[in-house]
Amino acid sequence: MRQLEHPWSLEDACFAGGASCVCGVDEAGAGPLMGPVYAAAVILPPYLVIEGLNDSKKLTEKQRETLYGTVTERADAWSVARVEAWEIDATDILSARIKAMQLAIDGLDRRPDMALIDGNRDRGKTAAVTVPHICVVGGDGKSESIAAASILAKVSRDRYVTEVLDRLYPQYQFARHKGYGTKLHYDMLDRYGPCPEHRMTFLKKWEARR
Repeated sequence: MRQLEHPWSLEDACFAGGASCVCGVDEAGAGPLMGPVYAAAVILPPYLVIEGLNDSKKLTEKQRETLYGTVTERADAWSVARVEAWEIDATDILSARIKAMQLAIDGLDRRPDMALIDGNRDRGKTAAVTVPHICVVGGDGKSESIAAASILAKVSRDRYVTEVLDRLYPQYQFARHKGYGTKLHYDMLDRYGPCPEHRMTFLKKWEARR
């Protein structure tokens, strides 16, 4: 693993170093108390500029939805993958995040010769990124393809939570808090207890105070 702290142009540097196909990879949903963790991998055409592209956390929901369509239309290749809550409990969240990232890379219809991974971790206890890669701290604010991946991962997870899980378990009001540990979410846990989509390893403090 090689880690870059302050790159100027990551994709350009990779191309200059001999890479011909570079993908950005990011995940979403590591922090919530429920549901899967998602990851996306995106290969953008060299030197493509997408107006408004940014770290998904710095964008509104409407901006993310618009950019989701732009990225999926203009990317050379893209892929989204997820690891379910039960597997997060069976392993750990870091391993699940890394597994989702590698699954997203594997889902691309082109094999990248370099992957730009958001963050400073490329392996967990039961999973590792296996393609040549560079870890980039704060990568979703430094790399176009990582920013694009952050948007696809975030939008995909939010859609799944609001359109599927919220309808399956309406009592928890997942659409309002997306599974994060808000007061509303804990109030619903106190009232109804956990559902099959809750990550029990994330609820140990809640269980202890019951």
